Amino acid sequence: MQIVNGALNRLLLVLVATAAALASPLDHLKSSYAVKEVHHVPPKWSRVSSAPADHVLNVQIALKQSQFDELERHLYEVSDPLHHRYGQHLTSDEVNELVKPTENALELVHEWLLGHGIKKEQLRYSPARDWIQIALPVSLVERLLDTEYSVYQHEDGSHLVRTPKWSLPKHLHEHIETVVPTNSFFRPTPRKSTVMTVNVPGLSKASLELPSANGPSSDLTVAQVCNATYVTPLCLRTLYGTVDYVPQVPGKNRVGLTDYLGEANNRSDTYLFLRQFRPEAAAEAYKFKVEVIAGGDNQQTPDNATQLASGKDLEGNLDAETIIGIDYPTPLTAFTTGGSPPFMPDDSTPTDTNEPYLTWLQYVLAQKTLPQVISNSYADDEQTVPYSYAKTVCNSFAQLGARGVSLFFGSGDSGVGKSGNCFTNDGTNRSTFLAEFPTSCPYITAVGATKNFAPEVVAVDTRNGFVSGGGFSNYFPRPAYQEKVVGDYVSSLGSEFNGLYNKTGRGYPDVAAQGFHFITVWNGTMVILDGTSASTPTFAAVISLVNDALIADGKPPLGFLNPWLYRKGYKALTDIISGSAIGCGTSGFPADTGWDAVTGFGTPVSFRFSW
Repeated sequence: MQIVNGALNRLLLVLVATAAALASPLDHLKSSYAVKEVHHVPPKWSRVSSAPADHVLNVQIALKQSQFDELERHLYEVSDPLHHRYGQHLTSDEVNELVKPTENALELVHEWLLGHGIKKEQLRYSPARDWIQIALPVSLVERLLDTEYSVYQHEDGSHLVRTPKWSLPKHLHEHIETVVPTNSFFRPTPRKSTVMTVNVPGLSKASLELPSANGPSSDLTVAQVCNATYVTPLCLRTLYGTVDYVPQVPGKNRVGLTDYLGEANNRSDTYLFLRQFRPEAAAEAYKFKVEVIAGGDNQQTPDNATQLASGKDLEGNLDAETIIGIDYPTPLTAFTTGGSPPFMPDDSTPTDTNEPYLTWLQYVLAQKTLPQVISNSYADDEQTVPYSYAKTVCNSFAQLGARGVSLFFGSGDSGVGKSGNCFTNDGTNRSTFLAEFPTSCPYITAVGATKNFAPEVVAVDTRNGFVSGGGFSNYFPRPAYQEKVVGDYVSSLGSEFNGLYNKTGRGYPDVAAQGFHFITVWNGTMVILDGTSASTPTFAAVISLVNDALIADGKPPLGFLNPWLYRKGYKALTDIISGSAIGCGTSGFPADTGWDAVTGFGTPVSFRFSW
């Protein structure tokens, strides 16, 4: 009997082993899954239906960077004017070596993908191999992430394919930072609150027929060339002290801007603008470089009725006209990043409802050389993105900073938040001020907006609701370079706004510039625009001229600005002490002596910073 029992036991063991060997690898992976991240669907978005199984997603998997802490150390050392390594920026290869994932992480991710029938040969990698990309149908991504995708509609009628919750095998949680597109509803597109149109009597196409009679002159005063009706390049150059500076190393020094989904920089409009307001630069309208990424928009034909109604290219024209108007002859590069038309629920063809922002980042990080300054006027509410996405994107900005690139972002156009929208997205629906992203990232320089000239004050326009934005991140803690001045500002507020903002978060903006009533040529006519979309390219253009002077003197460009700015650069800025970031039914954060959460340290006194 013992022999029989022993034989039966051995037979059972063989059967169990055989069953385990024959079990589907998907069953094994399924059993080891755990939720990686949950993010509530933001306000203004509603679920429409399940996503079509054959809808194609451009899946991007961010692997944990093996030495990001070391990269951050390098970033701060080369950006601190008191450190002996100041200005010794890293090469792209040196950055890639620091952020590449471990071989073990790559192997485990490859095994996971292979278990779902995805072979290495199908994958594309970033230069550092910290990002893996592959186009997959929704049905396969749902199995890969143990989730269900849906079609979500924004109140403006646009659609995205997203999922509020996704999972990974437990052993991959420590190796994968995020997967997109999943639960990020970030839309880096020109918003109506970003570019404010103001009708000004007397501005028409007829006024573009003759070039400006008065050329730039260092003898002209701000009072002579600036007025509250509209702001021109000559006004900005005079106000910020660049009017008599001639760039010495154009080509060695470059400046860039970004466009997303549908925005372009119309050369004909830019030519008309420059012919009127900076005649010697007019030919540059047809020379500046456009790098088209993922089918980005570079339309140069007249807009159709639908495009005109949506204000297409208002943002793009404003950026290009402002930067060339200040920086000529410094070469401009416009990065225009696109995608296919918005996904429609009844459309079964594969379309792109992915993350154009990450597409741009992956592109620029793969370039060996880049403009030393890049202006970006696009942002969204911080709470529209999950923390993993925000952290991963922000860390990518750190890579660019370590390479000596200065990144500028607008601080928003609704003060501390547009009234009626100031509620949390965590399921509690609590009242809150609304932080902006990527503005809240500590590795970029955020720009607020001012108006008037003697003195400059916080930019507000009651006719269109524009208020220069400011606030504190709920994701990113206050960086060391901000600790003293931002801590003092928060203390000065006392109990005011308690519970509405994160007192220990990264504060923004860092600086400010004019952002009110900018003259812009669009569709062959003059319009007036408000917004941090105007102040951002303005401040970026001034810094680009600083870089020109530095490079001409045999010095490195400024790179990541903030450590220098908070250490000593603030001394070259005009402190703005009047106005506030009105919003959310409150007066918002006030301007004050020193740094404040509406104009930062203020606006340039002169481009001849004490570098």
